[in-house]
Amino acid sequence: MSKPLTATNDFVVRFANVNGSGSASANGLFAKVILRMGVPVGARNIFPSNIQGLPTWYVVRVSEAGWLGRRGGVDLCVAMNPQTWDADVKEIEPGGYLLYDSSKPLPASKFRDDITIIGAPLTELIAAEFSDPRQRQLFKNICYVGVLAQLLGIEPDAVKQLLTEEFKGKEKLIAANFKAFELGRSYAEKHLAPIGLKVRRSDKVGDRIFVEGNDAAALGAVYGGATFCAWYPITPSTSLAESFQKYCRQLRTDPDGKSRYAIVQAEDEIASIGMVLGAGWAGSRAFTCTSGPGVSLMNEFVGFSYYAEIPAVIFDVQRGGPSTGMPTRTQQSDLLSAAYASHGDTKHPTLFPANPTEAFEFGAQAFDLADFFQTTIFVMLELDIGMQEWLTEPFKWEEGRQLNRGKVITYEDLEAGKEFGRYLDVDGDAVPYRTYPGTHPTRGSYFTRGSSHDRYARYSEKGEDYTDGMVRLLRKWETMKAHVPAPIRRDAKRRTPDAVIYFGSTDPAMAEALAALEKDGVHLDAMRIRAFPFADEVFEFIRAHEQVFVVEQNRDAQLKALLVNEGGVHPARLVSVLHFDGTPITARFITRAIADKLKSGQASAMPEKAK
Repeated sequence: MSKPLTATNDFVVRFANVNGSGSASANGLFAKVILRMGVPVGARNIFPSNIQGLPTWYVVRVSEAGWLGRRGGVDLCVAMNPQTWDADVKEIEPGGYLLYDSSKPLPASKFRDDITIIGAPLTELIAAEFSDPRQRQLFKNICYVGVLAQLLGIEPDAVKQLLTEEFKGKEKLIAANFKAFELGRSYAEKHLAPIGLKVRRSDKVGDRIFVEGNDAAALGAVYGGATFCAWYPITPSTSLAESFQKYCRQLRTDPDGKSRYAIVQAEDEIASIGMVLGAGWAGSRAFTCTSGPGVSLMNEFVGFSYYAEIPAVIFDVQRGGPSTGMPTRTQQSDLLSAAYASHGDTKHPTLFPANPTEAFEFGAQAFDLADFFQTTIFVMLELDIGMQEWLTEPFKWEEGRQLNRGKVITYEDLEAGKEFGRYLDVDGDAVPYRTYPGTHPTRGSYFTRGSSHDRYARYSEKGEDYTDGMVRLLRKWETMKAHVPAPIRRDAKRRTPDAVIYFGSTDPAMAEALAALEKDGVHLDAMRIRAFPFADEVFEFIRAHEQVFVVEQNRDAQLKALLVNEGGVHPARLVSVLHFDGTPITARFITRAIADKLKSGQASAMPEKAK
């Protein structure tokens, strides 16, 4: 048997449950109580796309060092699903631990001899105290939290405080949860031996908050001035619209109860983006939220936004594709479909937040960008950010910050005789001026059309008029580069010919992978891309290195394709590291993939001792 693992505030726990069993609240409680003890955690809920009955997992990474990405591997597994038992047991690291419900005996063949087996009769313990079948199922989950609290050294008072807050005003329910928790804790105290994994109070959480990315993006939309949302339900974006409604009730409702917002559940995605463009044309800050299949349906309207120059924001919470794909799995697979959405020649700004804090910031900034550049802005979330709770920096908002409504000609401007041509480039930045409908009774009006037009919005199929407009839109694209979020660069401790580029939710795993590679003597400069169009410094960064690894979570290397297409980069200069099984990428995967590629012939970053 392998030597049992020993670690304090540095291990991975995986809960294997059945969807619909009520385990989510108990597993979330486990993660949050460790946060209350001052120890950072990274939590991931991996769930199926049905209502109940299929396997679900919840993985909690406890890391006092602050690593929040998935590590890979499992140190302690709470195995509560017979369907996935064999696979769950297989994933445990040698020397790890298996906690299971020992109410019914299992044959020795179901276990491994290189891990520690911990049996607790959870069903029996709960059945002896609770008679209602649903309560028995729910409280069995709280019971195993009690066992874990005793084994890991989690403070019981911290658990009970969280339960009291969660069920505030429901005294009977609080008492029942306390009883279930104590049943597990007391059993472990009397019958189970200590294990080598421990949680000890720390102070590494600081003032960070634990929040889902969809919730953060919705609040960003409110702060960004959004007053209209049209949406059609689709996983994993639905909770963003629901959160927007929640925040609007709090922040966009007058004391007399009058709402200062409008939210419409449309009949489909096509209708929703059409409504958003109508609201944006009328002067409202408007958005929709969707996922890849919805973006596919919205393409023609997105092209209309691009060509008629109407502001809109689309929050694309990416999931596995194509077609229905894997609705509850994460990917970064909509880059190309968003960047070049619609037929014809189009380019759309896309923002890549890496965590809920940036989801809030970019969620607000997107509306300034949409108004100023009069186009659709995509905020490219991922299921791993949108539907997972992350430990993240508190949201900040500058007092007195003004919304940038862009180039809008007023009634006074028109009265004073200011020239107006809807698609005139007056300032040399390729961004024209617009009016809101009804600004002036006789001047400043125009016909908004998605067909070919001249500088004054007059219908025209003259080649020179069409070319003039399309070239100006391309010059506007160049202007955008200085306004979208800039990339973030991290230089290695020494000069290196190799580098890595990545984006979005890959960030926490990448930070850990870079540290691990440095320990092995492999040094890489790194750049996190935060927006398309790409800043010039992105291509300067690529040119400064012999080869650049491009890490992304899709099959077809979509970020690499964008870099090659937009920057004229030779494809051989970019080395793809691709992860697309639907689970969040891990530090172990990145480290192993880069090391393997270097050893296989691209070894310029390898130290002599490692060659």
